[in-house]
Amino acid sequence: MSEQTQTIDNPHSAIKPPNPRFRNWKIVYSKLRKNKAAMIGGSLILFFIIIAIVGPYFTPYQPQTQNIVNKLQSPSGEHWFGTDNYGRDIFSRVIHGMSITLYVGFSSVVLGATVGVFFGIISGYYGGTIDAIIMRIMDVLLAFPGILLALAIVSVLGGSLQNVIIAVAIFSVPVFARIVRGSTLGVKKLEYIDAMKALGASDFRIIFKHILPNVTSPIIVQATLNIATAVLTASGLSFLGLGAQPPTPEWGAMLADGRNYLYNAPHVALFPGLMIVAVVLAFNIFGDGLRDALDPKTKE
Repeated sequence: MSEQTQTIDNPHSAIKPPNPRFRNWKIVYSKLRKNKAAMIGGSLILFFIIIAIVGPYFTPYQPQTQNIVNKLQSPSGEHWFGTDNYGRDIFSRVIHGMSITLYVGFSSVVLGATVGVFFGIISGYYGGTIDAIIMRIMDVLLAFPGILLALAIVSVLGGSLQNVIIAVAIFSVPVFARIVRGSTLGVKKLEYIDAMKALGASDFRIIFKHILPNVTSPIIVQATLNIATAVLTASGLSFLGLGAQPPTPEWGAMLADGRNYLYNAPHVALFPGLMIVAVVLAFNIFGDGLRDALDPKTKE
């Protein structure tokens, strides 16, 4: 039997058309490649993630090992970033702090996005009283600056890394909720949503199979930008003594330790501060490029 006959007898053996969603992401990637700044930011993020995963296994010293004899040494071949006031190797602490910082950033944003997307899509889809109640709660949360709201939450819950994640997630919720609500209001007016309702599809199916996939672009962009905000907020709380507690090698806490030695040993605060700037800048640059790439108004 010829191949042509097999294809006719079994139409499923024919070549399937490409997945339109896969093609859309290829278009997004092609746009992103043209933005050199975004590609640099994305490459830095990938580099930071790799360092956070494998870096702690290759550091020359343990991050909590003290050696008072070698305290406040300047950067050298033995200690690349120098040592702190307890003689601990700053390079090793910075590498270990990378995993802590990215863990806080990703965990808080994932938690805040999950809750915010749920409330935003429910609010936009059902409208009416449900929409009014949810949005007024979000307005109350948005009335407070993010860092002050996180500071108040951590003050009540107590200073710890887990409470920092909860605090950052809570002030991230209203941002995602409002973005998703606006996108949902636009998608639910489309004709195919009315067709699904006419066919008897349940609200659950319409929301999570037809509306949610069409509002993912702004969620991804906002999540990328929010990670930078989460890193800054978590570092700020640790700097104030409300985040990671000593001797945890968290960059904000390392900055707090180094502020007393800015004149005679500036390297103690310099390198943790540079790492915070690098991570925040990388996520902001990549987020801006991703926003432009996902904008349907921009041409390929």
